[in-house]
Amino acid sequence: MSNAFAGLHTVGSGSYDADDVHFLLRAMEIEVTDVQEKERLIQTQQRHYSEMISQEDAPSDTHKRLYQLALAQNGARMAADVQSLAQALNERYTGASIALVSFVRAGLPLGVLLRRALVGLGRDARHYGISIIRDRGIDNVALEAIIKTHGADNIVFVDGWTGKGAISGQIRESLAGDSRFPVDPRLVVLADPCGRAWLAASAEDWLIPSGILGATVSGLVSRSIWPQEPGLHGCVVYGHLAEHDVTRPFIHSIETERAQLAPLASAQPWTTDQAAALQHSAVAAVQRISTRFGVTNPNRVKPGIAEATRAVMRRVPDHVLVRNRDDQDVQLLLHLTRQANIEVEEVGDELGPYRAVTVIRSVR
Repeated sequence: MSNAFAGLHTVGSGSYDADDVHFLLRAMEIEVTDVQEKERLIQTQQRHYSEMISQEDAPSDTHKRLYQLALAQNGARMAADVQSLAQALNERYTGASIALVSFVRAGLPLGVLLRRALVGLGRDARHYGISIIRDRGIDNVALEAIIKTHGADNIVFVDGWTGKGAISGQIRESLAGDSRFPVDPRLVVLADPCGRAWLAASAEDWLIPSGILGATVSGLVSRSIWPQEPGLHGCVVYGHLAEHDVTRPFIHSIETERAQLAPLASAQPWTTDQAAALQHSAVAAVQRISTRFGVTNPNRVKPGIAEATRAVMRRVPDHVLVRNRDDQDVQLLLHLTRQANIEVEEVGDELGPYRAVTVIRSVR
């Protein structure tokens, strides 16, 4: 381990293999906040979402079954997308090593899989999990340690998907004026329906199997937490979920699929026109929904299957919209809405590039 990481007391690799990732996060103990109370505090601007965390319970048997269905349904697609992204990175990065910097938590499974694929292509690839927090920025302590070890030119930022593009915007803002990085940060994702990533496997909003679980597919760590004192951002390690952990089996499952692949074309960055068209379609969809429901805070609109599903699990939803109720990729979302007694509306093309959107209830 580089001297740049000496003195950084981190949670290590969580429940991943030691070579798969190094979390540059410190373990924290934080009192849990009830979901309703958390929502009230966020919307009244008394607390930032990153200063609180709610209880994360084990997924129900139905949730686990729907995850397994998603894995059976879309695992081969994810494997192919990982391979095409890894090939693209291998072609574009000429340095001695590649430093994959995943945003905790959604970027973690993709980062692990990309590292393994790059190693399979003969590259020296290292993988780190760090925090980025909307409206507050990237964890600069963690990022500077990685730069000191690998150099900024070799860094690739990794997230699972884009929703409205808030995280890509936050990276851009966090790195603005830092001449070590390009103006357009090198963000890699599986799905980029809003056209805000540098490199994506596709623009389609689809059910990424790892996107429908939380800690139990992401090394047993919580989402990142803003620290009260200077230093690394934090997280909670969820030891109580260990018996439900599918972190390693998930990686093994996708790796097994990837090993069976025939040669693939490498992913290509969007052209200027492609990105503009995707961005226009996504912005228009969010504006339509905001206008319809009188939403003035864009943070209350959660577009995309993964974001819509997570919002139902962790926030206080008011409306859930789907393109098509019969779509296999929204069945977990529909199950969760039935459990929570939330009405779902089928709205077709109103959703633009998205297949599902959740609107958070106003509790002010």
